Amino acid sequence: MPLGLAAAAPIGRRLSTAAPTPLSSLTDALLATRLASHLLTTPHLPAALLPTAPLPLPVHLHILRHPALPPASKLSFFLAATPPASPLLESTFPVLLRALAAGSPPLLDALLPFALSASPSTLLPALLSFLLSASRLDAALSLLDSAPPDLLPRLAAAALPSLIASQNLSAAVPAIRRLLPIASHPPPVRETNRLLLALSKENLSDDFRYVFEEMSRRGLPSNVRLYNICIHAFGKWRQLDMSLGLFAAMKAATPPVEPDICTYNSVIRALVVGGRVPDALVIYDEMKSSGIEPDVFTYRAVMNGCCKSFRMDDALRVFHEMRGIIGVSDVVVYNSLLDGLFKVKKLDEACSFFETMVADGIQCSASTHNTVIDGLFNNGRAEAACRLFYELRRKGQLLDGIAYSIMVREFCKEGIGDQVAEAVELVKEMEQQGFSVDLVTITSLLIGFNKSKRWDLEEQIVKFIRDSTVLPDAIRWKSNMMVALRGPHGREKDGTPLFSFDGNMEDVMSLVNHVGHTGTDEEIPNSDPKDDWTLSPHLDHLAKHADSLNSSVVFTMHRGQRVEGMGPKTFDADMINTYLSIFLAKGKLSVACKLFEIFTNLGNKGTSYTYNSLMTSFVKKGYLKQVWAVLHERGGQLCPNDVATYNLIIQGLGLMGKADVARTIIDRLSKKGVYMDIVMYNTLISQLGKVGKVEEAGCLFEQIIRSGMKPDVVTFNTLISINAKAGRLKEAGKYLRRMIREGIAPNHATETILIFLDKEIEKTR
Repeated sequence: MPLGLAAAAPIGRRLSTAAPTPLSSLTDALLATRLASHLLTTPHLPAALLPTAPLPLPVHLHILRHPALPPASKLSFFLAATPPASPLLESTFPVLLRALAAGSPPLLDALLPFALSASPSTLLPALLSFLLSASRLDAALSLLDSAPPDLLPRLAAAALPSLIASQNLSAAVPAIRRLLPIASHPPPVRETNRLLLALSKENLSDDFRYVFEEMSRRGLPSNVRLYNICIHAFGKWRQLDMSLGLFAAMKAATPPVEPDICTYNSVIRALVVGGRVPDALVIYDEMKSSGIEPDVFTYRAVMNGCCKSFRMDDALRVFHEMRGIIGVSDVVVYNSLLDGLFKVKKLDEACSFFETMVADGIQCSASTHNTVIDGLFNNGRAEAACRLFYELRRKGQLLDGIAYSIMVREFCKEGIGDQVAEAVELVKEMEQQGFSVDLVTITSLLIGFNKSKRWDLEEQIVKFIRDSTVLPDAIRWKSNMMVALRGPHGREKDGTPLFSFDGNMEDVMSLVNHVGHTGTDEEIPNSDPKDDWTLSPHLDHLAKHADSLNSSVVFTMHRGQRVEGMGPKTFDADMINTYLSIFLAKGKLSVACKLFEIFTNLGNKGTSYTYNSLMTSFVKKGYLKQVWAVLHERGGQLCPNDVATYNLIIQGLGLMGKADVARTIIDRLSKKGVYMDIVMYNTLISQLGKVGKVEEAGCLFEQIIRSGMKPDVVTFNTLISINAKAGRLKEAGKYLRRMIREGIAPNHATETILIFLDKEIEKTR
């Protein structure tokens, strides 16, 4: 026997092993040696080398398992020596697949014609499995296209788990959507959960909904993790009716699926995102009374909702309960509360809470410092914010790119030349520190350059910003925009024909009825029979009436941002918002409208910030019909409304002399979960004062205090002014003394109001 064959394994071993197979006779050994020697020199096997009789199995296996033969030679041998009807295929085909997959996966593609012509029911499943394992997605799809119809359901079911496990899921999603309906059976629940979770993380809501509906058609498995993933995902996408409907379906399933703490956390988060913070608080309290111990994620969701809706008293109550039960929490909870206190203008309380955070041993993160710096700026403490930033920078403590971006934004806001130059120096420092100069920072610089006319600084940043995409794209976009704006402009004035409105401007209530869960002011009455065994009666009630909830709530708790910073997906909208803010700040409403028209004619859609910016200018110029036109478009799901949108509605109604209607709208919004910020209160107080309803304005002030918010200087200025003009000098003095007692610094408007108040007091004397 040749020396190379002496180490062969016994023939009785399984054919699937990788060990060489001994030859049964000297003839077979000589033939195998001759074929292997030829294939070592060239991958092509001439027919003359093959005997007329079929090769025995040991010769096939010896060649296919030969460690020195390249994969292309093994494939050439197999195709030349194996007829489609060979009885040896069941043994030789898997060996070849393993050899090609290990040595040269692209060669697997060449086996599809052979598998179709030989034995599709036997060979195609094995070939498909190896193609998917080798990430040959295109070849696997070609196989499925060519497969016989009767075999396709089985192949589709076999392919789905491998597609779900693919490293590049986004590329596999179209194939998954195509195969899922025709598969003979759905993927195992573990793979289904993995797919849904990946789609949720990638925010592929349409694909998620498709997979969910297909799985629902086949019957959702009784798996609590699957329900939790779906409840969380639909809640994240503000489809509250779907989340609550799934909670009800868990109990109605056979057998019932018992909710766990993750289920309740997902439902609470869905309610918070949907603007129903009061319901989330009720469910939180029911959880505790039913013996379900909240975890850190429960507290995060509840406190985040309270802070974003300015319910700071509730947020602090939950925080103290958390400290008493689970002790000191993580930095995320503290940051959320700190941000909420700054947003409701409780500066002293925020600083005190920061000290509590340090005393609790919580390690401040970069996000903590960002929250404090941003909060100080927003509360009129710019000097303190700058001092904190530069002190942290000097000590080399936690600062990230966001902190630098906040400073750049504030330095560029007023457009003062020296401050804009300082912003440029900070951007240079960002580059030196290795922080990415993102679109938020770059657009802040562009605003500063436009306001200060420091175009020389724009030339500087091009030289030192290393990012090869964002800055050049922004400058190129600006150049293209200026060219487009030089085109013909056919509107008569300020772009008002862009938004036409032929409806009744008195029918403003229709705008409010788009928000929330029903078309009425009242909550759904709870007439359900009492269930003593339920852990959360209120949640069961909401879930039972999930269909009556608006499936796409048009109010969002997240205020619209000028730059969303989601890459190419939002780049055009981010740049539009930036230059709209530049043109509108200069009073160039006509140019802004033309830019918006060009943007929408290209098939793009604006964001909440886009429409709020335009409506703000329309309100200032008295173009109320255009405001109402935009609002009716948005009521048709153009984009979600935020609290700034409803501030504009109140301002518009005030200009129309309909402060009573504005108050009614506020009451309706409050019942439907739409929170009010201090700007909305100030606007309504001003409008009530203009129509002589000073006492109602005073009631709103008390409502601000009860809600946990802190009045600002505008609140007190407005109350002092409207009371003084109404001859209520005693009340005006009361608000002035309270303003001083609260430590709220006056501004230039306060001085003017006080001069008027002093004159009125002199008249009475």
